[in-house]
Amino acid sequence: MSFFDDMEAQIPKGIARTRFAPSPTGYMHVGNLRTALYTFLIARKYKGTFILRIEDTDQGRLVEGATDVIYATMKKCGLVHDEGPDVGGPVAPYIQSQRRDMYMKYAELLIEKGGAYRCFCDKERLESLHANGIGKYDGHCCRLNHQEIDEKLAASVPFVVRQKIPTSGETTFSDVIFGDVTVPNADLDEGVLMKSDGMPTYNFANVVDDHLMGITHVVRGSEYLSSAPKYNLLYEAFGWEIPLYIHCSPVMRDAQNKMSKRHGDPSYEDLIAKGYLSEAVVNYVALLGWSPGGEDEFFTLDEMIDAFDLKGISKSPAIFDIEKLNHFNATYLRTLSPEAFHGYAEPYLRQGVKNPAIDTTLIAPLVQPRCVVLTDLPEQVDFFDALPEYDCTLYCHKKMKTDEASSLIALRAVEPVLAALEDWSNEGLHAALIALAEAMGEKNGRILWPVRIALAGKGVTPGGATEIAVILGKVESLSRILKGIEKLAALG
Repeated sequence: MSFFDDMEAQIPKGIARTRFAPSPTGYMHVGNLRTALYTFLIARKYKGTFILRIEDTDQGRLVEGATDVIYATMKKCGLVHDEGPDVGGPVAPYIQSQRRDMYMKYAELLIEKGGAYRCFCDKERLESLHANGIGKYDGHCCRLNHQEIDEKLAASVPFVVRQKIPTSGETTFSDVIFGDVTVPNADLDEGVLMKSDGMPTYNFANVVDDHLMGITHVVRGSEYLSSAPKYNLLYEAFGWEIPLYIHCSPVMRDAQNKMSKRHGDPSYEDLIAKGYLSEAVVNYVALLGWSPGGEDEFFTLDEMIDAFDLKGISKSPAIFDIEKLNHFNATYLRTLSPEAFHGYAEPYLRQGVKNPAIDTTLIAPLVQPRCVVLTDLPEQVDFFDALPEYDCTLYCHKKMKTDEASSLIALRAVEPVLAALEDWSNEGLHAALIALAEAMGEKNGRILWPVRIALAGKGVTPGGATEIAVILGKVESLSRILKGIEKLAALG
């Protein structure tokens, strides 16, 4: 069996096969994640195979650790691939740089079929084309005869392999999102397929691998629309079946600008570091360009698979709205079980509450109903660790009709009641303070508000006065109330 027959025999027939093919050149941005997600959903929806392929042929742009980021992100998001670099499969490993010797054989086959040619032009000649206003390669080496080519090869003149583009006519390709797109062949550049160092370019390796791996659906960004005609010409020159294209419009920061790391837009890793749940991010990213129909916006990954339909993908760019993501994240956090929420929240709670005597399992239920992102938590709960310096104007509350003077009276009345209290539970504390308010002829808020300020030193807190007191304990709570009395009394 020949090399080509061997590779061709590995192409599966009659089954959906998709691939996520990232380049390890940096972080995993939102657009990358969306492509991975849609590719995964198509494979699972149609009971097919999801492939991960690392496209690292552009060695000059590789970023150390980027491949690990890809693996980690896919795992956290539940996008488990069936074939790829760390999974056994019929064509492995799926790392392009490790398959480099294969691509030249296909380039030679393409030359034989008339779809490519060797280009011996040196750097100086190519630069002169640009200097003279020629925007694309002029086809000079395509016109070399066999004798000229053989002489250059015998002299070991370095060469690249270029794609041969028809000089007339048009190339049409069909896309699920954008329909039929027709491009005059005269507008297409005869780009490099194989570099002089034997490494394939992205465009060539992409087509060869998609064919050999039997890819049926190709999901990528709409920025590749202009390259699709050249891909089709390669498929046609080889005599290969063309996959189904799904070009997705970009994810935008606003109506005019794409999301960009250099402009401060977050990557997946940034969002997780900022306290967003992976499940919330995946759910929101799925809706950036895809409409499931109906009113429901919240989906587990399995529910997305059931609901996913290519017809729901929009041609219009999607706007990344951080407030919308906040809504998703808050909803996910608030629907977690108390135990699950505490598991996520504990590291953030401990950033604010370093005292090991403070039980964060008691704090977590207080913050869960109002938590939007986990990184909000340290600042919300740091008063449990130590009473912050605060201004006595916090005791003034228009709705409660409290001021410094009334608060001083309240705290002086509260202190002996709490000092004598034996039932230091939320119920016991609440009953004692409500009874005190009734005995003083005051509304409950006129007593509870000053206690909250004295205990927390903040006007906005998770939980009320009695819940805070339970967590602080009796000794610390009484100490803070006495400090409040002292601060208020000092006002004269």
